[in-house]
Amino acid sequence: MARGLILSSPTLTATTCLFASISKTPPKSFNLSFGLKLIHHHYHLIPSPCSFSVDSSPSQCSIDISKYTETFSRRMAMAGLKPHHRIALGVSGGPDSMALCVLTAGWKTAGADAVTSENGGFIDGLLAIIVDHGLRAESKEEANIVSHRVSKMGIRCEIACCDWPSGRPKQGQLQEAAREMRYQIFQEVCAQHRIGVLLIAQHADDQAELFILRLSRNSGVLGLAGMPFTSQIFPTYTQSYREVQANQGILLVRPLLEFSKEDMYKICQGGSENWVEDPTNQSPLYARNRIRMVLNNLSSSAFKFELQALISACRITRTYVDQIAYSLIRDAVVIKDHGYVVIDLQILCPLKVEDICLMKFLSLILQFVSQRQRQIRGSALKLLMDYIRTFPCKIEYFESQSQGQQGCCVANELEKIIEAEKSYANHLVLDASDVHFLDVNPELVLTEAKRLNIIGESTYNSIFALQKQETAHFRSKTEVISDSASKHGVTPFSKSLQPGQFCYFMDRFILTWKLKNNIDNDKLSGLVDYEMDLGEETRSLCCTSCVAGNNKVPEVRHMIESDWLYLAELSKYPLSKNFPQYEVKSVNGTKQIMDRTSPCLHYASVSAKQALRLLKSIPVAARRSLPVLINQQGQLLSIPSVNFKHCPFLMVHMEFKPKIPLGGGHTHSYSKIVT
Repeated sequence: MARGLILSSPTLTATTCLFASISKTPPKSFNLSFGLKLIHHHYHLIPSPCSFSVDSSPSQCSIDISKYTETFSRRMAMAGLKPHHRIALGVSGGPDSMALCVLTAGWKTAGADAVTSENGGFIDGLLAIIVDHGLRAESKEEANIVSHRVSKMGIRCEIACCDWPSGRPKQGQLQEAAREMRYQIFQEVCAQHRIGVLLIAQHADDQAELFILRLSRNSGVLGLAGMPFTSQIFPTYTQSYREVQANQGILLVRPLLEFSKEDMYKICQGGSENWVEDPTNQSPLYARNRIRMVLNNLSSSAFKFELQALISACRITRTYVDQIAYSLIRDAVVIKDHGYVVIDLQILCPLKVEDICLMKFLSLILQFVSQRQRQIRGSALKLLMDYIRTFPCKIEYFESQSQGQQGCCVANELEKIIEAEKSYANHLVLDASDVHFLDVNPELVLTEAKRLNIIGESTYNSIFALQKQETAHFRSKTEVISDSASKHGVTPFSKSLQPGQFCYFMDRFILTWKLKNNIDNDKLSGLVDYEMDLGEETRSLCCTSCVAGNNKVPEVRHMIESDWLYLAELSKYPLSKNFPQYEVKSVNGTKQIMDRTSPCLHYASVSAKQALRLLKSIPVAARRSLPVLINQQGQLLSIPSVNFKHCPFLMVHMEFKPKIPLGGGHTHSYSKIVT
C-alpha cells in the first residue's frame, strides 16, 4: 500500500517563396565516399523568372568533408540509427537540407553496414519528402527541380502538396502556418511508407537564432537550451476512424546541430551539389530573419564561440533536469489502463526535489494525462507544485499489478531505435555540481553566465543589446492554443462505428466491436438458471432490440454522469420469473420495454452490478474520459473499460494505447480488454 496523488484527465478539452537558383558547371551526379576528397567546382548564378540575381566569386579550393562525415556518423549512432533503418529526410532544396542529403546518402552507402540500392538506383530505405506549399505559381516547378537534383543523388523523392481549405494564411501567420502544415505532411507521408524516423537539417546557427528569440520572450533555461537532438512528434487528431498504425508517431532527429551554416555550404560544395536560396530570409518582417542578420554582423570568432558555449551550458542543464524527471517517473509513477496515473508521494518526496526538476516532472505527467502535443507550462503548473508541497494530499491506496510477460512483445524498429538512443544517453551521468542555472531566474541567465566566465563582457553586451532590440519588436498577444487536441477535448465526441472498424478515441483507447454467433460458456452460466431460450431466434431478438440490428450502428462517445445512474437503475431490477416485462430508462430519458425472456435483460443487470464495483475504484475525472458505445436512441450498450455490455452477443475489444508516451521506464498496467 502507498500514499499517492491521482492525476487524471476529464474530457479534455515557412513558407517557400521566391528562390534564387544556384547551379554549377558542369552538373554532376552524386558519387561520394566518406573520407574521400572531392573537388569543388566553379559556381555561377542562373537567373530565373522567379528568382533574383546574386553575385558569387568562384572558388577553386578542394573541399575535404571527411571531418563532417565522421561527425555525422557519430551523431547518427547517438540517435540509435544504423544504415539499414528506414529514414525520411525533410528537404526544401536549400543548402541545409541538401547538405543533409549528401551526408545521409554517404552514411547509408559507406562502411561495413552499407545498404544496397533498389531497382532504379535508389538507396534502399531512404526517402526525401519535398513539400510544395502551393503559395506561389512557381512552387510546383521549383519542387520538381529539387526532386530532380535529389534523385540524381540516389535518393527516392516524394513531392507532397499542401491543401489550404481555409485559404492562404495571413502574412503575420504565414511561417507558422506553413511549418505546421509541413510537419503534418511529414507525418502523413512517413506513415504511408511505414517510416518511423525523420531527419531535419537544423544546425548550430538555427540554435543561436532560437536562443535570442526565446531570451527576448523571457524563456527559462530549459527553453534557452533550444531544439533537442531528438524528439517525437505525433498526429494532431484526437479521434481517428482510419486504420490504427502500430506506430502513431515519428522520431525527429537533428543530426546537424554541431554544424554551422558555413559548414552547410562547404558540404554542398564538397558533394558537388546544387542548392537554392530563399530571398524571404532577408525580410525583416520575421523575427528570425532580424536576429539572423544581426548575428551575421557579430561575426567575431570569440562571440560565436561564447554564444555556443552558453547554449551548451543550458543544454547540459536540461539534460540533467530530464534525467532527474525521468528517474522520478520511473520510481514514483504508476500508469493505470483507464487513462490516469498515480504518483507515490512518499517515493517522490517533493520537498527534497529542486523546483526546476519537479516542474519538469509534473509537466511530463500532465502532458501524458492530457495527451497534448506540447508540455504544460505556466502558472497552473506552479500551483500544482506548490499544492503537493504545502497541503496534505488525499491518501489513495493502490496495488501495483504486475503484468508478467505482457509487455515482452517484440519491439518494432522505432522502439528499438529509441531504446538504443536512451542506452547511449544513459552513459552520460551528470552531477548537480557541474550543472549551472538550476536556481537562476530567467531574467538573470545572462548575468550568471558572465559571472561564471562562460561569456565575456563584450559578448554579454552584444547579446543583451540584441535581446532588448528584439523584445521591442515583440507584441504581447493572447495565446491561442493551436493544439488540435485541446480543441476537440471541450466538445462531446460521438460518431458511428461500423463492426470491425477501429476507433482511436481520445488519443488513448483503440476500440472495435463485432457480433458473435454464440454466447461464451462463461456468459451462459449466469443465464441457464432462468430457463431462457438461447437459440438462433433469441439471438436475433436480442441483437435487433439492443445492439445493431436493422442496419443500426452504435456510436462512440465519452462516459457521462447519466451513464453511472443508468447502470445503477439497471442493476436494481429483480430477476424473478414473476415479472413478465421490465421498463428501463435509457440515457436520453426515453423508456425501453424489455421482455423477461430476453437474455439481454438478465445479462445486462448482472453486468451492470459488476461494472459499478469497478467504476468505484476509478477517479471521477478519469471516468469522463472512458469510451462507451451507445445505440442510435442513446441507450448505453457497452463500457469496455469496466466490462459492461448490454448484450451477451456483443464483443467489444479495447486497448489502452496512449498516443504520446510518458517514457522513463515507468511501472505501467497497459492492457487489452475484450468484453
